[in-house]
Amino acid sequence: MTQVGADALCHYCEASQFDFDTTAQVEPISGAFGQARAIDAIELGVGIQRSGFNLFVLGDPATGKFDATRERILAIAAGRPRGEDWCYVNNFKEPHKPHALRLPCGQGAGFRLDMQQLVEELRGAIPAVLESDDYRSRVEQIDAQFGGKQEQGFSELVDEAQGQGILLLRTPTGFSFAPDKDGEVMPHEEFEKLPDGEKERIAQAVRGLQEKLERLLRQVVLWRRAHREEMKKLNREVTMFAVGNMVDDLIRRYVALPEVVRWLDAFKEDVVENADIFRSQSESTPQQLAAQAEEMPPLRRYEVNLLVGGGEVPGAPVVTEENPTYVNLVGRIEHIARFGALLTDFGLVKAGALHRANGGYLLLDLRRVLTQPFAWEALKRALHTREIRIESPGQFYGAVSTVSLEPQPIPLDVKVVLFGDRMLHMLLQAYDPEFVELFKVAADFEDDADASPESLKAYARVIATIARKVCELPLDRHAVARVVEFGAREAGDSGKLSLRRRGLEDLMIESEYWARKAGRDIIGREQVQRALDARIERSDSIRRRMQEEILRGTIMIDTAGAEPGQINGLAVYSVGDLVFGQPTRITATTRVGDGHVIDIQREAQLAGAIHSKGVLILSAFLAARYAARQPFALNASLAFEQTYGPVDGDSASLAELCALVSSLAGVPIRQAWAVTGSVNQRGEVQAIGGVNEKIEGFFDICVARGLDASHGVLIPKANLRHLMLRRDVVEAVRDGRFAIHAVSQFDEAIALLTGEPDIDQRVRKRLSQFVDIALEFGARRLRGRGGNSRQ
Repeated sequence: MTQVGADALCHYCEASQFDFDTTAQVEPISGAFGQARAIDAIELGVGIQRSGFNLFVLGDPATGKFDATRERILAIAAGRPRGEDWCYVNNFKEPHKPHALRLPCGQGAGFRLDMQQLVEELRGAIPAVLESDDYRSRVEQIDAQFGGKQEQGFSELVDEAQGQGILLLRTPTGFSFAPDKDGEVMPHEEFEKLPDGEKERIAQAVRGLQEKLERLLRQVVLWRRAHREEMKKLNREVTMFAVGNMVDDLIRRYVALPEVVRWLDAFKEDVVENADIFRSQSESTPQQLAAQAEEMPPLRRYEVNLLVGGGEVPGAPVVTEENPTYVNLVGRIEHIARFGALLTDFGLVKAGALHRANGGYLLLDLRRVLTQPFAWEALKRALHTREIRIESPGQFYGAVSTVSLEPQPIPLDVKVVLFGDRMLHMLLQAYDPEFVELFKVAADFEDDADASPESLKAYARVIATIARKVCELPLDRHAVARVVEFGAREAGDSGKLSLRRRGLEDLMIESEYWARKAGRDIIGREQVQRALDARIERSDSIRRRMQEEILRGTIMIDTAGAEPGQINGLAVYSVGDLVFGQPTRITATTRVGDGHVIDIQREAQLAGAIHSKGVLILSAFLAARYAARQPFALNASLAFEQTYGPVDGDSASLAELCALVSSLAGVPIRQAWAVTGSVNQRGEVQAIGGVNEKIEGFFDICVARGLDASHGVLIPKANLRHLMLRRDVVEAVRDGRFAIHAVSQFDEAIALLTGEPDIDQRVRKRLSQFVDIALEFGARRLRGRGGNSRQ
């Protein structure tokens, strides 16, 4: 057993070790302090340009892992080639399958502008050519040529019919023949009066003429087809004359991009085939204009949808997607409502984060990805196939058969960086085989760093760097020393320094507030301490109420006297950002039984698994130590008094064991002491968490009731390195008004708490008595059964 001296209760940071007056004189630190292992992993993951070597960055978000990772990736990306531009253009043969065009970075916007200018020029050039005198003359020539053939054919048929006394008539349903009388159709009555021979002649003539008419009509169809072909040929020739040079000039500009050249060739052919859509809208009829209003603008088919265009930032793109939904990752196809119908085309295809990060780096928060429907599966599929396929979620799962766009997939070359905690990393490794294949590099950010003279100076530079970022006022070296002590307390270890930058940032921001309120232009130690005190004041309502109830006696906690089977345990509570400790009365009762230790919390279903484990361990220790060669004729009950919520953890097992032994031995425990620590089956005392808060919680109760030299706390010796206590606690120990003892064995603890050096003899004697009582009781029961049998 060791009585802990005041100097071991808190490792203060001396301001004299710093060679600066304020943080304004300190050179900022580059990189992430204390995270060399994580930074090496990031560089490995980024440096290996192979499939599957994506990054998973794990650790506490408060360590600043996102900013540190992004800063390092930005530095690496600055030396990498810039990403490419991607455009979607119309597929003239299959409009529902738009083409994807790849262009060098920065040329996408230029290509879109070139196409806009080209289409604008064609809007003027094509109508001008189609309305020229030369064009009209050639159209009239073609019309005259084919019109003359048709006219001649019908004229010859009419003459032949007239020569046989028959008229050729045009009716609403076509053509017909009828007998002629003085240039008029012969009345039916007169036709019936004709001789039968004449009737037969007319009928034969009509049949012959009908056959010739049918041949003529078939020939007319051929002539009209030939006419259309001639007109199409003329239009192609004329349009090609107007379009060819303009498009060829553009082709020569993009001759180094075969995909673009092929599309421009297809564009030229489509313009030639659809030259009429370039005619002025003023020539359209009202019916045509109404029909066009329900559809996309005709010339939209020649636009360029710039999906991703290179920005001004040099190097590979680094993209952070704050809302990684399915469509925000892989892109989407939008629709326009027109007269009750939803219309879409290639121009309504929108880029996702994968498109913007293509050729670079995509940073995602894993928890946000997992909480978005379909997003995780879409991300994995894109990384597996190494292409970005834009589909609606219904198409993605084959649940929708409606015809929609099928944009050409875009090749994917991206390094994905996921940010998450260690639990998510372990769960995905265990339950998602694809995760291990796709994210082979883990960068684990540390929560704390070792405290050494060199690291303290580096930590001061970290504080100075953060101060320049979040504060306008500098910190003096005394304030820096107090922030260092705060970092050690946050780490929960006097030999460590917390790397949770968020806590440091918030503390410095609040300290600056108090410095300005005090009219200072430099943040001092007093302002840092005021900020720390204010944090507690804002959140300690529950703590104060609990202390108040203890001092009133509503919650029964003794801090004087001695009682058998009763001990002050120490518990830690967390309310928001505030963590505090409070004493809890633990009681134990013992009686003759069959070796069971009843945990009342567990029986009431208020105990967690770890607490139940601790009770079972101390039960095993009791049985092995005191009943190795005799029956364990003991029944005992343990309870946390006046607790009405769940209890977990094994940090009270030492206190519970002491209470049980005290009850067995009939030896009282000093109530001026509180105990924390875990015990194993060998009786060794093990380290616990929250040791500083537990000590301070009991200390505050003792101070409120009147602190004297009798009060103290017993802790595991293994927790000595974790002590970073408040100054008032340290001063009370230094003055001898409060004591802290560290133990490594149960025997040390029970001896200190009871003042009984040989308590084992009392326990063994009591257990022997229990055995005798149990055996005597058993014998009486057997005798009683035998007597009943004889009767």
